[in-house]
Amino acid sequence: MRLPGKVAIITGAGSGIGRESALLFAQEGARVTVADINEKMGRETVDMIGEAAFFIKVDVSSWPDTKRMVAETVERWGRLDILFNNAGIDLPQATTVVETSEADWDRTMAINLTGVFLGSRHALPVMMAQRSGVIINTASRAGLAATPGEAAYCASKGGVVSLTRQMALDYAPYQIRVNCICPGALEKPTLDRRQFLQTQSAAALDLRKEKFIQLNPLGRLCTAKDVAKAALFLASAESAYITGTALLVDGGDLAL
Repeated sequence: MRLPGKVAIITGAGSGIGRESALLFAQEGARVTVADINEKMGRETVDMIGEAAFFIKVDVSSWPDTKRMVAETVERWGRLDILFNNAGIDLPQATTVVETSEADWDRTMAINLTGVFLGSRHALPVMMAQRSGVIINTASRAGLAATPGEAAYCASKGGVVSLTRQMALDYAPYQIRVNCICPGALEKPTLDRRQFLQTQSAAALDLRKEKFIQLNPLGRLCTAKDVAKAALFLASAESAYITGTALLVDGGDLAL
């Protein structure tokens, strides 16, 4: 086991990357706080894990919610070793700067970037007192290289990459490591993006998928399990000398 006795909070753990990470972390010996805004899906993840997990309903853009998330985790498990700030959105209607509403811009920033700040803000004092801890943030390839028609998303994920590096410097003296993961095009994107894609024809979806696959050096899309395995590596002692990095999980896409 690679995480024996560790305690982890994973946000957005009701589906996708968050769920796969929760399952994998528990399999590797961790006790997991499954945090998600969707209670039904979050509890499904807990049921899949069993006694090594419990659910907290959390809006990651809320100071009281994220504070409670950390406090209840420490109360239940006695400590906090890993925070995986994974929850995120990719609003399909937030495209170019001219076409993005202020409300959609604010919401994207609130979930994708402020959510990372708030989770870290409440977790860090616990980790500082322990003089140990790991924070992992889900950024994106779009945080390192621009994607057309994704102004708010690119800006929010670029902010996650920069905040990750900054926190790594501030909290290294406490032996707290901070890294982010930058997935490429996902086989199953965020729920809001998936719902939007489902409104398109099957032919259009197949064409979109084939386009991404043809352009990717490894010839496939990124899966939630690919990202979960990267998160496990960053959470484990195997990455003990890695902090402040943005780990690309994109099949070589950015190398093109």
